[in-house]
Amino acid sequence: MSFVLRLACNVNNYHWGKHGLHSKAAQFAATNPGVTIDDSQTYAELWMGTHPSGPSKLYGTDTALASIIEQNPEQTLGAEVSRKFDGQLPFLFKVLSIEKALSIQAHPDKALAQKLFAERPNVYKDGNHKPEMSIALTDFVAMSGFRPLEEIAGFIGDYPEFAALVKESAGAFVGAVETGDDGEKRAKLRALFAELMNARAEDVQEQLRALLARVEAGSDPLDISVDALVHRLNLEYPGDVGVFCVFMLNVLRLVPGDAFFMGPNDPHAYVFGDCIECMATSDNVVRAGLTPKLRDVPVLVDMLTYDYGTPEGKLLRPVELAGTRHSLVYDPPIDEFSVMKTALGPAQRESVGALDGPQVLLVVEGRGRLLADKGEVYQLLPGFVYFVGANTDIVIESDEGSPLVTYSALCLA
Repeated sequence: MSFVLRLACNVNNYHWGKHGLHSKAAQFAATNPGVTIDDSQTYAELWMGTHPSGPSKLYGTDTALASIIEQNPEQTLGAEVSRKFDGQLPFLFKVLSIEKALSIQAHPDKALAQKLFAERPNVYKDGNHKPEMSIALTDFVAMSGFRPLEEIAGFIGDYPEFAALVKESAGAFVGAVETGDDGEKRAKLRALFAELMNARAEDVQEQLRALLARVEAGSDPLDISVDALVHRLNLEYPGDVGVFCVFMLNVLRLVPGDAFFMGPNDPHAYVFGDCIECMATSDNVVRAGLTPKLRDVPVLVDMLTYDYGTPEGKLLRPVELAGTRHSLVYDPPIDEFSVMKTALGPAQRESVGALDGPQVLLVVEGRGRLLADKGEVYQLLPGFVYFVGANTDIVIESDEGSPLVTYSALCLA
């Protein structure tokens, strides 16, 4: 059996997605058989992998990728990856297209995930952790991690509406910022965040009304000023306490190719744009705001690390892949996945070689071919997705008149 396999992948229609072909997820999903894109419908996520909530199948068949891997774990995953991850593909690869902000959330580490799964399996669906990495496909806005503490203290002084919701903890927090050590700063940051997240709904709505009347709205969805974000997020989630998180969390504006990593117990939210996302195979989410779903505030407040720093400190820089000329690797500090970007000009080729683990390859731009070690030739067009088994030697080529950009999720032994 060849272990270069074209996949048909699931797209979902969550309310926060972009409409019709404005969505990258929809554009790529349109290459699947039987998929017709409706401009009145939202298209939020394209899932590439074996997760049971959206399993990929071999293109043109009803055969699940998961069943192929289960039947051939060492040939598909490689012996070491198969051993380490119990014969399972250890990552889930996605394209996200975001018109409306996702919830402010964090993902538990393995120990907490196992505890939550055991106690509330109806809410927390598995016992795995869910570290994530996102790479911008378009201009992209997100929130990730706590701001520098001096910025938060400054907002307490400049925005009385924010200060009113954290009045019990604000003084101690500002004092710790000025004179405290790191441990004290984290403790006071936790107290500040907890007070905000536990604020009474009527107090949040009262302060939001005052704030919205005082600050100006923006017209650009990529405007990351706090005033513009307050208006945008309140329009999407009226009266939600998560709107005030713009005063506490870093706001990132990314350009295509920029990436950031979200480790366990790290607060974050996507606001606008299209991105590649890769994560450990899990669907565990603890939400705190900007959501109609369950807000598990006690768990969230308790689980966070309260790391703080600049937006630049959240970025993950890619490095060159050894032995290649046109490929970069985004390599977060975890075992489950890395992501490789290959960018070719017209009539160029990249010999990726035989990797010792599996990869899922997505074409995001251009035209070309994938050449496998047994002489097979596979067409590459935007939205085409391939599973490449371990130790399969591949070459990626672009057409004469076309550049070519692919992203591949990898797990290497």
